[in-house]
Amino acid sequence: MERYWVKPGGKVDLSAIHPGEKTLFDGANKSEFEPQFKELQDQLQDMQKMLYSQGRHRVLVVMQAMDTGGKDGCIKHVFSHIDPQGIHVRSFKKPSEEELSYDFLWRIHSKVPHRGQLVIFNRSHYEDIIAVRVKKLFPDEVWKRRQRHVVEFERMLAEEGTTIVKIFLHISKEEQKKRLEARLENPAKHWKFNPDDLADRRRWDDFMSAYEDVIAKTSTEHAPWYVVPADRKWYRNLCVARIMVDTLAGLKMSLPKVDWDPKEIRIDD
Repeated sequence: MERYWVKPGGKVDLSAIHPGEKTLFDGANKSEFEPQFKELQDQLQDMQKMLYSQGRHRVLVVMQAMDTGGKDGCIKHVFSHIDPQGIHVRSFKKPSEEELSYDFLWRIHSKVPHRGQLVIFNRSHYEDIIAVRVKKLFPDEVWKRRQRHVVEFERMLAEEGTTIVKIFLHISKEEQKKRLEARLENPAKHWKFNPDDLADRRRWDDFMSAYEDVIAKTSTEHAPWYVVPADRKWYRNLCVARIMVDTLAGLKMSLPKVDWDPKEIRIDD
């Protein structure tokens, strides 16, 4: 997945990665996707069992995207085989009055994983940088300061034993339009449509510029960013599953060894 990995210190040009590409798909056509994806799901399931049973590592997945970018669908499909005991999805919406009375990381810190857990942030602390910057909610020095704080916050988590992987689901403006229209056409999806979100769509270029900057400045060795093409939902899922399998494989986990001989155990009738 090196193609989509943002190297620390490098620049980010979202236009250089086409949201509809399927460059890393090892198959002649989409029909060959399912076996590859299922194999990755099975590997991810096995690795999560080791993560949970060992109780040594913590894994944090940060997922960001523009509206309709596919965070919910990606989480649902990629992590569907995982035991619910060992995974938690945390969503961060507009801060409440109480949350605003603290520093911006207060509500984030209490949701990070403990040992043996895999936690997914569906939106995250990066909203408090991107939205503040693009919508000019506070002076520029606020989001610039927060950008520095996030790097140090993630460094602290990593040094305390948390493995962090950050994923930006990269969709095109044209694909977003199609998905928004689909929500309008389907009464069952009207609840997902918020007319106020169209204001963000009108700021598309500003959001892309802000994401390029924040991803470039916060992709580190201890908390890397990946920019995943997301116009094709199946390819998006394949890439995220591959990233997760590679990340967990890097922990070199195994099931705990027991200090007794199973051959000597007898179960009474």
